[in-house]
Amino acid sequence: MTTNLNTLVTALYVKIDDERAGIARLPGRPAKLSHSELLCLAVMQAMLGFHCEARWLRYVRVHHRYMFPFIPQDAGYNKRLRAALPQIKRVIRVLARDTDFWHDTVWISDSTPVPCGMSRPTVKRSELAGWANYGYCASHSRFFWGLRLYLVCTPSGMPLLWALADPKLGEREVLAAMLEVDAELVRERPGLLLITDKGFASKPFERSLSEQGITLLRLSRKREALRPGEPMMKKVRQLIELVNDTLKGQLDLEQHGGRTVEGVSVRVAQRVLALAAAIWHNFQTGQAVSRSLTAYDH
Repeated sequence: MTTNLNTLVTALYVKIDDERAGIARLPGRPAKLSHSELLCLAVMQAMLGFHCEARWLRYVRVHHRYMFPFIPQDAGYNKRLRAALPQIKRVIRVLARDTDFWHDTVWISDSTPVPCGMSRPTVKRSELAGWANYGYCASHSRFFWGLRLYLVCTPSGMPLLWALADPKLGEREVLAAMLEVDAELVRERPGLLLITDKGFASKPFERSLSEQGITLLRLSRKREALRPGEPMMKKVRQLIELVNDTLKGQLDLEQHGGRTVEGVSVRVAQRVLALAAAIWHNFQTGQAVSRSLTAYDH
């Protein structure tokens, strides 16, 4: 596990560093912890399941000092990480582009709860009030206070689009806004097939998608005729459920620990980046093995 993680982090560091080559550095003294090292620290934290940043930095000082010559204090790490949110979003997209999954014309979309508070006093005094809200999770038959993570990924699980939204907002409205913001991605993929669950059912929504060149494939609702392609839907739908289970089970999405808008945003982005990095690394490793076998055959 440690060896595989070190290999992944090293490859990620090189990739991020190469992507930043040629970008003019801001004037002033260079940071002791580079941008690439910061993002690698964030990915390792998510993968190793450290919810507390203080405990994580103590662990790094003991076990990974050889990888990171300078390790900041808790406040410095937190400040740098929150400021790096735009860069994290960019790196997620960079990693997706560096795989064959980027060109997939089949997308899978779903939303999952991101709880941000468990008690009424927390809800009343939280800085997230006004963004977070009460929502209902049908798959677990429970109410929660927090946000919803909307994720659009390829069948391989590579995240392409993601957003955090008030759980009282309609799922169709949020997904439509996401597709509108990244309309260029849709135009680059003629014949795009979007797979969702029955919660996205709406004739106006389907017409809107059709105008963008997107075909919606979803489960039929009660008293609705069987829709085309529905028999194969159950197996395909399991793919997005596996992605959500990975974010919750292995990357501890619900234990993000964020208490502010910036804190929740960057901690969720940190976990999406860790997921993208793992899929990207597996793809690159598979490609390297394939090239080695081809060379050996010749």
